[in-house]
Amino acid sequence: MDRRTLSLALGAALATLAVAPSVQAADEAGKEKCFGVAMKGQNDCAAGPGTTCAGTSKIDFQGNAWKLVPKGSCEKMASRTSTTGFGQLKAFSEKKS
Repeated sequence: MDRRTLSLALGAALATLAVAPSVQAADEAGKEKCFGVAMKGQNDCAAGPGTTCAGTSKIDFQGNAWKLVPKGSCEKMASRTSTTGFGQLKAFSEKKS
């Protein structure tokens, strides 16, 4: 690979890295993390202990698993495991049945 090709490849890689965070921010604009509303295996990311990332929640309405939802809608969404009966903006321990 000659020097010019290497420079172009490096430049393209750096440009991709610079754009990626802004694309993610745009996707998440107008959204909030809502805990306790995801169905088993359908959470977005970071579902707490025993899980690694997206799709790893172990139960429906897991209190430490979140979904991105439209801002302002979380606390109106049903959650069978929440003490309030609705999604929450922070992780919580599921209520006992």
